Amino acid sequence: MARVLDINRSDKKGIAKEPIGEGIFVEDFGLENDAHAGKWHRQVSLLAIESYHRMEEMGIKDLPIGAFGENITTEGVELHKLPVGTVLRIGETVQEVTQIGKECHTMCNIGRTVGKCVMPNEGIFTRVLVGGKIRKDDTIEVELPE
Repeated sequence: MARVLDINRSDKKGIAKEPIGEGIFVEDFGLENDAHAGKWHRQVSLLAIESYHRMEEMGIKDLPIGAFGENITTEGVELHKLPVGTVLRIGETVQEVTQIGKECHTMCNIGRTVGKCVMPNEGIFTRVLVGGKIRKDDTIEVELPE
């Protein structure tokens, strides 16, 4: 079963986010009070704990949740394998996957601190279709596009 490990936010882009346990996700905007939110296609960023485990296998240990700047850390679903257009029902929200990975033009603070960033290949981005609250341990339902 896929679930939320934590909700994370920050005041600035390109830095690690702090776990907050729960958050309000605003329709067509993103996580309330997060630097990443806005009226664009990358309103919410998600990264699976399985990606953290891959970093640990490469020798990078003790990474705190939120280290890669993701808004939602998940467990039980390989996010980067989901196609664009996938609908995620997370807590009270409905979100649509809009992008898999991202291009990093310069080494961000995360990459400098951690040594490598998995967001360019394994992070995903969504647009909030229906807003609401998401809490730690909420389930994630995946609806693949037809």
